[in-house]
Amino acid sequence: MLDFLPNTIKGMLSFLMYLLNTIVLCSVLFVVAFIKLVLPIPALLALYNRILISIAMTWVGINSINSDLFNRIEWKINGLEALHLKEWYLVLSNHQSWMDILVLQKVFRGKIPMLKFFLKKELIWVPILGLAWWALDFPFMRRYSSDFIKKNPHLKGKDLETTRKACEKFRTIPVSVMNFVEGTRFTPAKHERQKSPYKNLLNPRAGGVAFVLSTMGDCIRKIINVTIVYPDGADTFWGFISGRVRRVVVDIEVLPITDDILGDYFNDPVFKANFCEWLNGLWKEKDEKISSILEKFNK
Repeated sequence: MLDFLPNTIKGMLSFLMYLLNTIVLCSVLFVVAFIKLVLPIPALLALYNRILISIAMTWVGINSINSDLFNRIEWKINGLEALHLKEWYLVLSNHQSWMDILVLQKVFRGKIPMLKFFLKKELIWVPILGLAWWALDFPFMRRYSSDFIKKNPHLKGKDLETTRKACEKFRTIPVSVMNFVEGTRFTPAKHERQKSPYKNLLNPRAGGVAFVLSTMGDCIRKIINVTIVYPDGADTFWGFISGRVRRVVVDIEVLPITDDILGDYFNDPVFKANFCEWLNGLWKEKDEKISSILEKFNK
């Protein structure tokens, strides 16, 4: 509707709306989270969580309206018809930009349960949002390097224990566990550094995916394999909110979770090899799909 405005003006107005939406709804969310903290009555925990999620989804909905108000984006989305709000899902996606999160939230709002991400521990210090993620039970992870573990062997497996505790919380209400499998955003420099065999993707990291499946395989029975493509190239968050992004393709494939991808990734070398082969195969298909979509749009 306001796409006629100069990009800088659109970006400033859109950012202001994002900021106001965040401040207002997070204020409400913090009140409910505080009540949950001081009155952790077991019979009320499910109610608290439903209210918190409702507030968060309202925030996502207003952000989507904001996006539509300032952007004239051509959306091409395939596969939404196979999704349900009352299922538990593991969502796997490629990752190119911070705007991927806004895209995923817009596409899946009202189609699947709320997306919950595994976040780096440092992100808890992000103003307003860090506390909101904590209130919504987003798991904060601290990844230790192999050298750090050698110097501090007592911390071995600590990050996995954090993941296990987070997954236990996810059992109480339907949830979509979100995993950017590459572990970081795609850039040509990272692609070169990794010597990735894929044209459009970085190497997938199998450990986190395997661990979530082994921990929650009894309630998460489906994988949503998401492929995000920006035919004109991925942009920044500012580029997205200021109207520079014109075309977005989101391809959605729902896969069953079969017994052959459930197992002990960290202690069973045979299973680990088979799981990595499965994930690399999934990533090869995704890479070919991205190339096909880009070729079709850029003819």
